[in-house]
Amino acid sequence: MRCPVQLAQVEGVLERITYANEETGYTVARVDTGRGANDLLTVVGALLGAQVGESLRLFGRWGSHPQYGRQFTVENYTTVLPATVQGIQRYLGSGLIKGIGPRFAERIVERFGVETLEVIENEPKRLIEVPGLGPKRTKMIAKAWEEQKSIKEVMVFLQGVQVSTSLAVRIYKQYGTARSGW
Repeated sequence: MRCPVQLAQVEGVLERITYANEETGYTVARVDTGRGANDLLTVVGALLGAQVGESLRLFGRWGSHPQYGRQFTVENYTTVLPATVQGIQRYLGSGLIKGIGPRFAERIVERFGVETLEVIENEPKRLIEVPGLGPKRTKMIAKAWEEQKSIKEVMVFLQGVQVSTSLAVRIYKQYGTARSGW
């Protein structure tokens, strides 16, 4: 009987998606681990739902590709919500949430500070307090937030019951967020 191999863990911000296969979820991406301005880590694996600008906690194995060099093969991942004002502003300004670009991200974070994500999650109607955000855009932001949250919940659930990320991708592609008993 083989002992399970301990997976390595890496945290960073998803900076760029170089390649993504919509069918399998297989992705080649670059992650900023905070080691240096020009030192992005190449990660490969199934990253369905991961968006540029998100903070990720990646679990996997280190390896070396003959052509592309050192890379991290992802077996599993979770998103980590940013905890600083700068991180929240960058996260929201990444285009991840429809209706929020860099300019609105700055205004929203200026108004709510480190409580921004909590406001969007629990009191999205308060977004109207931000100059330039009307009821229509506020509803669009709340809807986009819920959609992203649903994708993440399904993926976390499936991975939590030991479904591999690649199989979770196929399940999500087939059934979406229509769930009964997740």
